[in-house]
Amino acid sequence: MDLIDRSRTAEANQPPPLVDYDLFAADAALTEGAKREGATWAIPSFHEIGRKAGSAEAIAWGFDANRFAPILRTHDRYGLRIDEVEFHPSYHHLMNVAVSYGMHAAPWRDPRPGAHVARAAKFYMWSQVDAGHGCPISMTYAAVPALRTEPEVAGEWEPLLAAPVYDPGLRPLSEKRGVLCGMGMTERQGGSDVRSNTTRAQSVGRGGAREMYLLTGSKWFCSAPMCDAFLVLAQADEGLSCFLVPRVLPNGARNVFRIQRLKDKLGNRSNASSEVEFDGTSATMIGEPGRGVQTIIAMVNQTRLDCVIGSAAGMRQAVVQAIHHASHRRAFGKLLIDQPLMRNVLADLALESEAATTLMLRLACACDRSARDAQESHVQRVGTAVAKYWVCKRAAVHAGEALECLGGNGYVEEFIMPRLYREAPLNSIWEGSGNVNALDVLRVLVKSQAAAEAFFAEIEQAAGADRRLDAAAAALRQTIAANGETEAEWSARSIVERMALVLQASLLVRHAPSAVADGFCATRLDNEGGRAFGTLPTGADAEAILERALASR
Repeated sequence: MDLIDRSRTAEANQPPPLVDYDLFAADAALTEGAKREGATWAIPSFHEIGRKAGSAEAIAWGFDANRFAPILRTHDRYGLRIDEVEFHPSYHHLMNVAVSYGMHAAPWRDPRPGAHVARAAKFYMWSQVDAGHGCPISMTYAAVPALRTEPEVAGEWEPLLAAPVYDPGLRPLSEKRGVLCGMGMTERQGGSDVRSNTTRAQSVGRGGAREMYLLTGSKWFCSAPMCDAFLVLAQADEGLSCFLVPRVLPNGARNVFRIQRLKDKLGNRSNASSEVEFDGTSATMIGEPGRGVQTIIAMVNQTRLDCVIGSAAGMRQAVVQAIHHASHRRAFGKLLIDQPLMRNVLADLALESEAATTLMLRLACACDRSARDAQESHVQRVGTAVAKYWVCKRAAVHAGEALECLGGNGYVEEFIMPRLYREAPLNSIWEGSGNVNALDVLRVLVKSQAAAEAFFAEIEQAAGADRRLDAAAAALRQTIAANGETEAEWSARSIVERMALVLQASLLVRHAPSAVADGFCATRLDNEGGRAFGTLPTGADAEAILERALASR
C-alpha cells in the first residue's frame, strides 16, 4: 500500500492516508470498557496491538493477504497427493501477531480475571486489519473447552494449542512448537441441520488407551484446512458424535484429508474455506458417544462471541474511515463533517458501533465470570445468542452506510471500505444464521426461567435512569410472557431484536456519556428516529458523539 504526500492530498481535496495511529487510544468505548470489565492489567499490550494495527505495515498486510488469495495444491510435481494450501507471506505475518499476542488461546493458558475481555479487545483491534485470518484463531480458541471433555486428549494437545508460537506446516505433534485447530461440521445436504450428517465413523479398536475410528464422508465447509487438527461431526453406532482429526499422524504419515476445492467467497478472501473428503481418515472421539452436538455446544458460545467481536470490529473500522474522510473532504464550501446532515449520519453510525463494542465487552466479561457465577453464565448464554443475531445483522447495513460517506472512494478497491462491505454479511451466516440464533434464544427462554430472569436482571440494573428504556423493558417482558410457542417462533426475530436493543440501551445508559445513551434510546427504543442511519432527532448532541468516536490519534 503506497503512502502519498499528505500535502498533495490536501491540495486535491482528498483525505490523507489513515495510518500510524493507536486504535486503542482512539477508541473511547474500548478503553473505558476494557477497564470496566476487568482487563486493566492488559492495557500496555492493548496499546502495542493498537499501534501495530494502525501501522502502515500492518494495513498493507491486510490488503495483500486479500489481494493474493490462498492457492490449493492438491498434488506435488510427481503427482502425489499433498492437499496443501499456499498463503501469501502477509497472511503469515497477520497470523504470527495474532498467535504471539494470545488471541487464539491466552485465556486457557492464563485464566486470570479479565482474560477473556483482554483477548476480546485484542481480537477486536487486530480484526480491523484483516478479518479472514481470524477464522483459525477463533476456532482454536473455541476448541479447547470441547477437548477438555477428554482430559487425556486435552493433555496432549492443549499445551501446544495454547502456546504463543505460530508454527505453520504439517508435521507430527512431537515436532511442533504450536498448533491450531479447525472445525468441519456442516455437509452439503444439511447445512445447519448437523443431525442430518452422513459422514460415518467406524470403530477399529483401541490404539493405546483410546478407541480409534476411521471416518468416511465429506464436509461442505471446512475453513482453514492447514490447521493441525479439526473437530468434526460423524455418525457412530451410538449416533452423531464429535471427533478430533489430526492432519498428520503420530508416525509422521499424512492423514487422509482430501481438499476438493477452495470456496470462491464474496468476502473473507484471505481465509481458505474448503470442501474436504474423508476416506478411512483416522480420528479420536471427543465426548460421549452419540452426544456430538452436546460436545460441540462447549464451543458454540466462544465462536458466536467471536462473530460478535468481528462484526463490532468491522463497524468500528468503518465508522473511523467515514469520520476520517469527512474530516478532510470539502464539498459545497465546507468540510463534510461540518454539514448538519452528514454529522447526523456519522453520529448515528458511531452510536451503532459503540453499542456493539460495549455489548461484546460485557459478554466477554460474562465468559470470565461464568464458571463461578450462575447469573453470569445465563447472561453469557442468552446474551451471546442475542448479540450474534442482532450485531452481526446490523454490520452489513452499517458498512453500506459508512461506505456511502466516502462517495466514489468507498467503492474503489484501493480503499478498505469494499472489503469491509463484502466481509459484513459473513458473521450472520457462520455459527448459525439469523433464524438459528433467534430460535435458539427462544428455546433457552422457554427451557430456563432462570436464564430469562438473569437477562432481565442485567437490563434492570439501569432501571429508573431512562423512561424509554423502562418502557421498552416492560413491553419486552410482556411480549415474551404473552407469546405461545407457535406465535413466538413466528415473531422470533422481532422479539430477539428488541432484546438486543434493550440490552444495548441498558449498557449505554449505565456506562456511556449521556449524549450517546440518549441518542441511542431516542432512535432505537423510541419512535423519534427513522429506519435509516442519519435520522437522529433534533437536539441530539452529534458533536459530543463524534468527539468520543475518534478520541485521539
